[in-house]
Amino acid sequence: MFEIKLQETRVYREAKQEGLELGRQEGLKQALEKGQEQAKLELIPRFLAYGISIEEVAQLLNLTIEQVEQVRLATEQESSTSTQ
Repeated sequence: MFEIKLQETRVYREAKQEGLELGRQEGLKQALEKGQEQAKLELIPRFLAYGISIEEVAQLLNLTIEQVEQVRLATEQESSTSTQ
């Protein structure tokens, strides 16, 4: 009798728009979190250069000691290969 496609209904369009908006918000949230994590990792060598201990850097940046140590080692390797 009535041939209405699901995609043509108002309810479908509204649900789709709501889903897109939620997806955008989740994507933005993830991007911000990744940016914050990257900023923390970039601060580690600076803090260590000022003489702050690995434990204090981990505590200040809310990271594990292992994360700080990994960045420290990677930074040392980068600087040793760039000076050779």
